[in-house]
Amino acid sequence: MPTTIAATDIALDQDGHLCDHEIWTPDVAQRLADTLDVVLTDEHLQILQQVRAFFEKFNHAPATRPLIKWLQKTLPEQDISNQKLQQLFNTGLVARHVNRLAGLPKPPNCL
Repeated sequence: MPTTIAATDIALDQDGHLCDHEIWTPDVAQRLADTLDVVLTDEHLQILQQVRAFFEKFNHAPATRPLIKWLQKTLPEQDISNQKLQQLFNTGLVARHVNRLAGLPKPPNCL
């Protein structure tokens, strides 16, 4: 059964991901980020937009390695690494939570 966040009408699946990735906005992303105590900056939003671009191009949410390779290619000026993403998004489960904040489903093989 879908749940909601912050008493809003945003439906989430059992893992906390949006049920409908098409309703994603930066405001929705911030509501999801609040669960990680993260205030989204322009840098965060650029990353989330690129994660969404990956999803549009390949029709699936990226796991950690493809996520990092994609971000390194599309955002070379940000010097992306797993450690940097862990720090930016305040989580050790980078692929899971970056996809979640980007409004996408949980990647396959993700905890």
